[in-house]
Amino acid sequence: MIISRLPRPVHALRSIAVPFTLLLAWDVLITALYLNDATHFSSLEIPTTLFGTAIALFVGFMVNAAYERWWEARTLWGQVVNNSRSLAREALVLIDEDVDGARRGLAGGVVQAQIAYVHVLRTALRGQPFPVEARRHLPADVAAAVEGSTNRQNAVLTHVGRLLGAGARQGKISDLRLVQLESTLVALSNAQGGLERIRNTPMPVQYRFLPRFFSQLLAVVLPFALVNDLGWATPIGSGLVALMFLLAVQVGDDLAEPFADTVYDVPMTAITRTVEIDLTEMIGAEPPTAVRPVDRVLW
Repeated sequence: MIISRLPRPVHALRSIAVPFTLLLAWDVLITALYLNDATHFSSLEIPTTLFGTAIALFVGFMVNAAYERWWEARTLWGQVVNNSRSLAREALVLIDEDVDGARRGLAGGVVQAQIAYVHVLRTALRGQPFPVEARRHLPADVAAAVEGSTNRQNAVLTHVGRLLGAGARQGKISDLRLVQLESTLVALSNAQGGLERIRNTPMPVQYRFLPRFFSQLLAVVLPFALVNDLGWATPIGSGLVALMFLLAVQVGDDLAEPFADTVYDVPMTAITRTVEIDLTEMIGAEPPTAVRPVDRVLW
């Protein structure tokens, strides 16, 4: 996620450099033909205002839909953060570690499993390998079982549920407290389901293809409509309009995939590290360092 208050035009222009260069060359060609013989274009009347307005609405609709996906992903990650803190606090407060004959360390095990969970969820959404953080916070046998699961993040939640069930059978957790802990796990599962839905359901191809196609089509037709009025300045005027449309479409493309591990990604590395820091401090261990922006980009 770009955190600079100033725009980063290099990232955006790099992705549209080829089509924009071709369109600019086209504008120069049409202008040269007009200046050589203006009669070729004297009878052309193209309602670019009408076309441009319709395409702008189309592009705006696509960008809004893409931003809604990005913002929903960020909101769901906020729920994961809040519920992770709540689960850790409930485990430390509601689990009775002083029950005779019961193994100690259950609350700490739940907290560490939750740390592993957020990292497993992050890597699953990004399509990355099993995270080293999960190996560090889970027992070796549990980590191996989770890594071999089809849905690794769900396997970690199942492990937490089993820990809580064992604690209830040992008398460490009353039925009422178990219900409270389970409700937090359900909230985590719901947020996970929303994130997986976004990850597994891309924007319809029409939303992404048609705005780009019509924007490029407008850019191709535009110099014919402007050259009578702008003359030699046609490449400048037409190029600027084409640039605005192409950039708008590219913004929509970038926001449509919030887990693509690009500079426009939801900063899941920083978010999960924040959870790890908070939960590690809650159990009295040494926390890792926070993730810092790299070249004004937070990953």
